[in-house]
Amino acid sequence: MTKTLGIIGAGMIGSTLARLAVDAGLNVVLSNSRDPETLSDLVSELGSRAGAATPAEAALAGDLVVVTIPLVAYDKLPAAALAGKTVIDTMNYYPERDGQISELDSGELTSSALVQRHLADSHVVKAFNNIFFRSLLTLARPAGAPDRSALPIAGDDPTAKTEAAQLLDTLGYDTVDIGTLADSWRSEPNTPVYVQPYLPGRPPEGAGQEEVMSWFLAVEGVPVPAHQVKELTDGAVRGPAGGKFS
Repeated sequence: MTKTLGIIGAGMIGSTLARLAVDAGLNVVLSNSRDPETLSDLVSELGSRAGAATPAEAALAGDLVVVTIPLVAYDKLPAAALAGKTVIDTMNYYPERDGQISELDSGELTSSALVQRHLADSHVVKAFNNIFFRSLLTLARPAGAPDRSALPIAGDDPTAKTEAAQLLDTLGYDTVDIGTLADSWRSEPNTPVYVQPYLPGRPPEGAGQEEVMSWFLAVEGVPVPAHQVKELTDGAVRGPAGGKFS
């Protein structure tokens, strides 16, 4: 059972997962690409169950480890420290931010398979990549709640997927297993289950970037149960890799 969650990357998804984990009674060790002291405000806000460290230290401390950094930096992940660990990959491919990655553009690999290749001694599970951070925070519900949402997961190791599903359950979500890392494209950008189902609509037509972000931050999330996640992922059609980063 996960008692300590290591988090590499303390942006919107990373900090949201830290909040959910602390609320669920887990310990959290956060890290980013800078000095751990830069996380002091967040750690103080989260309370006594949270601490800051380097990425390698967070990797070693975590019973499970979440990696939630820009995909372009995947090869900076501390492979030795993550060896033998279940690693939850939240990352998506956005070419305008990450640059073109030939193995992804060609369809040879999914982004999570690329991460798994770098973390050859770890067990990568794709999760938390298809939901906006505010929706992730506000839609968490206890097990058995009638309005509980589900999130897709994908991975090659059955034990690692079980561990990931247990973490999602602890944090407030059901899971839908969509297959192996080769199948993880079904939850990537430009697929039916990506972000939109968890929102009540779309930003106003013609809104500028600031207005769009304000809209995302203001709206309430919409519960998406497991059967709907399964329908959406089963019906996905694979297109060009990558999404728009905005």
